[in-house]
Amino acid sequence: MSSNERTLAQLLVRGLAILTVAFGVIGCATGTAPPPTTQPVTADFADEYRIGVGDTLNISVWRNDDLSVTVPVRPDGKISTPLAGDVAVGNKTPDEVKATITERLAKYIRDPYVTVIVTDMGSDQYRSRVRVTGAVNAPLSAPYRQGMTVLDVVLEVGGLTEFANPSKAALFRTNGERIDVDLKGILNQGDMRTNFNLAPGDVITVPERAF
Repeated sequence: MSSNERTLAQLLVRGLAILTVAFGVIGCATGTAPPPTTQPVTADFADEYRIGVGDTLNISVWRNDDLSVTVPVRPDGKISTPLAGDVAVGNKTPDEVKATITERLAKYIRDPYVTVIVTDMGSDQYRSRVRVTGAVNAPLSAPYRQGMTVLDVVLEVGGLTEFANPSKAALFRTNGERIDVDLKGILNQGDMRTNFNLAPGDVITVPERAF
């Protein structure tokens, strides 16, 4: 083989090698799967904590140590604080209490910066309770839990007696409000329109039928 033929053969080998690498790169590019789609992970948290009787609150007023206190929530659902006086905190969130105290202190000091932290959750002995009375199988007085509903406590009492009038049940709030509850719809028809969320101190009463 002459030198010219050897040179031509070498050029052909190099060309084939370059084409092979190029096709390999193209094949990898077209065959590469797209990166997996990542979905954001969201935690399932409970609703914001609501203050109950027996809880202990730390009320801090920035640059006003004499107005900062740590106080328990009294059985009437209130606390006593300097300048702001008695503040109703029962069944309220820390942010709601913060807003109330801030508004009151603004009458006495300029731009008060208030923080409210629940430092201790009261024991079951003092925590507000919910109650179910009337024509139920086992009348109940139980500690309030976040997220409790009418259906939850009706199931806890073992349901209604044969003499109950479930269509005339009522929910009574601590502020005196009366709310009609259709237990017949909840239990027999899956109608959850009156399956209300409960609050500390709520009482559910189930009357008997009139014979």
